[in-house]
Amino acid sequence: MIRGGTILSEATTSEPAAAGERAVGRPMWPLFVVLALGVVGLDQLTKALVVSRLAPGQSTSVVGDWLRIVYGQNSGALFGMFRDNAALFGIVSLGVIALIVGYHATAGRNALVSIALGLLLGGALGNLTDRLRLGFVVDFVDAGIGGWRWYTFNVADAAISGAIVILLALAVAPGLAERVAARFGSGPASGQAETVRGGADSPSAEDPDVGASDTGPEPRA
Repeated sequence: MIRGGTILSEATTSEPAAAGERAVGRPMWPLFVVLALGVVGLDQLTKALVVSRLAPGQSTSVVGDWLRIVYGQNSGALFGMFRDNAALFGIVSLGVIALIVGYHATAGRNALVSIALGLLLGGALGNLTDRLRLGFVVDFVDAGIGGWRWYTFNVADAAISGAIVILLALAVAPGLAERVAARFGSGPASGQAETVRGGADSPSAEDPDVGASDTGPEPRA
């Protein structure tokens, strides 16, 4: 019966849609947490290596004068700005960390957003660890040409900068999150794909005669 076939089609398409909705509603905590911890671990490891091998202010060349490792002690913020405010920035960092985690709880339903927030959290935790443990942040990457040098930075600073670039890209191109979701199977695009796939695979879509047998044989004249 055609009516029965229609009901069957709706049932088969509603289940994938519901599954897609459940996936969309869950923040991607594993990706967020693992990435943040990875940034903190790499940041602290590289800083420990620099502190163990160089004295404060000492440098060593990596790629000529373009890239050097310099042991710097930063009591300010990102890239050495606003120096001699370590305690203040430590308190600010705690507030920023709480905001990042809270925002991810409501917005971390897409892989790209979770990556950006994970990098941001890892960078904030890495520099906060230095401030609480040492009273300053260890910076060591010095890049530039001759007298034109960029601010000395570390792995945590690089992670924060990368996160800002991703978030700016999402703000400028909102469709980027959906394209990433569709490619890697996360977010609303994935749920929509499942819904369409369910409709295409339903028995009524494959065979228009499904349910017709339920009506019994046609009466003879």
